[in-house]
Parts: sequence; C-alpha cells; structure tokens
Amino acid sequence: MDFRYQDPYPIQKDDTVYKKLTSDYVKVEKLGDREILTVDPKGLELLAEEAMADVSFMLRSSHLESLRRIIDDPEATDNDRFVAYNLLQNAAVAVEGALPSCQDTGTAIVMGKKGENVYTGVDDGEYLSKGIFNTYQKRNLRYSQVVPLTMFDEKNSGSNLPAQIDIYAKKGDYYEFLFLTKGGGSANKTFLYQKTKSLLNEKSLEEFIKEKISDLGTAACPPYHLALVIGGTSAEANLAAVKKASAKYYDNLPTEGNEAGQAFRDLEWEARVQKICQESAIGAQFGGKYLTHDVRVIRLPRHAASCPVGMGVSCSADRNIKGKITKEGIFLEQLEQDPKRFLPDTPPHLEEAVEINLNKPMPEILAELSKYPIKTRLKLNGTLIVARDIAHAKIKEIIDSGKPMPEYFKNHPIYYAGPAKTPEGMASGSFGPTTAGRMDVYVDEFQSHGGSMIMLAKGNRSKDVTDACKKYGGFYLGSIGGPAAILAKDNIVSVDIVDFPELGMEAVRKIEVKDFPAFIITDDKGNDFFADLAH
Repeated sequence: MDFRYQDPYPIQKDDTVYKKLTSDYVKVEKLGDREILTVDPKGLELLAEEAMADVSFMLRSSHLESLRRIIDDPEATDNDRFVAYNLLQNAAVAVEGALPSCQDTGTAIVMGKKGENVYTGVDDGEYLSKGIFNTYQKRNLRYSQVVPLTMFDEKNSGSNLPAQIDIYAKKGDYYEFLFLTKGGGSANKTFLYQKTKSLLNEKSLEEFIKEKISDLGTAACPPYHLALVIGGTSAEANLAAVKKASAKYYDNLPTEGNEAGQAFRDLEWEARVQKICQESAIGAQFGGKYLTHDVRVIRLPRHAASCPVGMGVSCSADRNIKGKITKEGIFLEQLEQDPKRFLPDTPPHLEEAVEINLNKPMPEILAELSKYPIKTRLKLNGTLIVARDIAHAKIKEIIDSGKPMPEYFKNHPIYYAGPAKTPEGMASGSFGPTTAGRMDVYVDEFQSHGGSMIMLAKGNRSKDVTDACKKYGGFYLGSIGGPAAILAKDNIVSVDIVDFPELGMEAVRKIEVKDFPAFIITDDKGNDFFADLAH
C-alpha cells in the first residue's frame, strides 16, 4: 500500500464573521525564502483579554435564533417557551457588560493552531494567560478555580487561573484560536463510555443513545448543543473532539468517511438523536420538546479492540468564540450585540404563578407548599440562605463535632449558588443556581437536624433526596438554570455574608428576593417531577 497522509479533521471552510481588533502587533519579515509572521506577544494578551470579555457577556446570533424558534414553535410547551424567553431576556441584560450571562464564568480554555511561519519568541501560554487574568480582574466575573496545596487542602486561586491552554502546530503563516469558558455544570455533563464493535449497529446504538440521553438530565442548563463522538484513536482524542463539536468548531467537516480515516459528521444520526432528545420529554428544564437545540454526531477511526464514545454539551451559556491572527491583523468572532431583536413583542402566555412568602416561619412555608402539586410555578419573596459545596461541607463538620446546626440553615430555604462579582451600584452580581445534585449527599442528615427543609437549585436529583423529603416533609424547588444576569437585575434585592467569609464566592450569604421564579420539583409526599418524566 502507498503512503497517504490524511488530515484527521479536514475542516472544509470557515464561515465565521470576524471583527478586526487591531493591525498592531503583527508584521511580516523575510527569513531566506520564507515570509515569517512575527507577532508581538502583547497581541496574544490583547486577543485573549478581548475574547474572554466578549464571550462572558455576549452570545452567538445563531444561538439566540435557536431560542426564538422555541418561542415560535407551536409544539413547544409553555415551560419550554418560558425558559427560552427568560434566556433571551438574560442575554439582553448581559450584553450591557455589567452582569455576565452566567454566574459561573467558567474555566478559561484556549485551543490554538499555530502556523509554522508564525513567530512570537515567547511561551504563548504565559501571554494568553495574562490576557485572561486581565479580564477576570477588571470585569464582574467569578473566580472559580481552586488550587491544591496538599491532596486534600485547597484554596481559591483568586484570579480564575490556571487556564487550560492547548497549542498545536500546523502549516501556514497564521494563528487560529477557539476560546471557551466552560462552567462546572456543563463540564460535569461530559461522559466517556468505553464500548466495543458490538455497539456499531442501528439497534444497539439507538438503545445506547436513548439510555444515555435519559441520564443526561437538566443540571447543565438546557437547551443544549449536544455532541456525540463515536470512535477515536484514544479516549482523550474522543473527548477533545466532543468539546470542539459542542462548540460548533467541527460544523464544516465532511459528511462522509474515507479509507484514510477522516473525521466526518453523520447527518442522519444527528437527526435521529435530535428526535430521541425531543421524545424524551425532558424539555428545556421543566418538561417539553427542547432538551437540545441541535445535535452534532462525529464519527472517528478507532483501534479494533476499542470503541470510545463521548458525549458532552454546550449549555444555555453557549460561551465559545473564535479568533485569529494573520498578516492583516488580529481578529475576533463577532458575537450578537443586539439580543433584544430576538425577543417577541409580547411574552409567552403562562398561568399565574403562586406567590410564596419566605419570611413566614418554616412550618408555615412548608404547609403552604404542601397544598400544591409538583410542576407548580412559584414566585418567591423574602429571605434565602445561599450555600453550596464547601459551605455544606463546613456545616457537616459542625454537626460531626457535636455542635448544633446553625439556626439560619433551619429558618430559611437554602439556595445553592455562588455569585459573580457585584457591579458598582448594584445589589448583586450574576447569581443563578448551581447544580443541585452535588449536595444530594447532605440532604438526609441535614433534614434530620431540621435544616435544608426547602432547597432551591437547578437540575434533577437522586432518589435519596426524594426519600428524605418524604420522610422529613421537605421540598426541592427548581430554578431556571442560565438566566443569572436577569435574576441579579430584577429579583435579588440585597446580599449579605453571614458565615465563612474566607470562602469567597463559596461563603454563606443571606439574600432578599422578590418574585424569584421557581417550580416545585420534589414534594413532601414522595413525588418527583423528573422521576415522573422518566416513567
């Protein structure tokens, strides 16, 4: 057989619309017969800084168009439309540049492809990191990165560094980039399954996909851009393709394979998986048709004894942006600057929500909630206590030491969240819910002590939580995952730290809310909205 080299991912075109940041920092120099694109490292810093700023406050036009299609679709449920409308409103607030679209402003990720004729003379990762650092210092973003000091001791880095930076070599005299900010919710919905040839038939693959879609849940803020990658020369190659496919980076791959092993999109299976997602009835968080906006299915070559399958999502905070450096200058993908144009003239019609006064004694609030079935839409008014992973661990340490649980954990509902920085003159930074499932392990014990009787967060929960709520008379309320900016602007009146201030965004806070939207997901009778959907 003759040697044949195949570009593994032959992207056929780039139809991205770019804006020019500057003509500075680049020049062309001769080195023998070669033209070398010399890039001042300050250009890398500028590009990363601008990319991280834009992607934190703006979204792609195509993503916003998908949200509007949900509102216009007669087959969408009221809950689908309610979520889509809230997400569009959120985009209209975030684009103003004060409140990021999501409070989890993510892990900064940079993927670069550097042409052989591009010269910077430095460690590019350092200057890209400096640009990322600048944005997180200057803007109202959140520091989410914790660094290990020992195996078990950690602290917040205070800068959102380190970033993940991967740079690849390629031919040419230009430098191209994909920047992402990946929140914990969507990152945690990345899965690798080590399968075999036995999966590769229509019946087995469809059954497998149906099972995994039902496991996907809503914790990562749907509607999703879902990526499914089948094959890969290694597990890590598979998952790298999942991440890029969910960011639409591979949209212009070929649509058929060849004997040299090129990656390709399978459009037939994309349509089939999209139909499976729609028929799951999970919907855009609270039941319906729109678990996913769209699906990308990528087929890769594999070792004969291995068939990795990867699945991942880009969530409602679809924070992906391309950049490039050429001899003409430094360019960044143009994101949508006017999200309001996608909003309908009138909001979708919904039944009136039930108003709940959170400032009543806890037994009275529980008795009021007990009157209503799961799926009831609520407006919450009054006091919430905000606590998430590390704060829950601290509360457990207090109980384990023989001391009583703090009274604030008994007297008020617990909102699982961690805010971004507060803009000047505002009560709160972006402050949407975090994934409920991470706190499942604490619920039974905390409720046995009279705490966590009402919990507010996003996503589905385990049967252990349903059982605990039935045993102790508790409730889990679901908040819309995604619209963190509009919650901060319209629904959060005040924020005060009440415990563990040293934990930064993980500190325990007391917040006052007005007309805060929520749904009853798990009640005191053993009913669970997501479990009902599964059946």
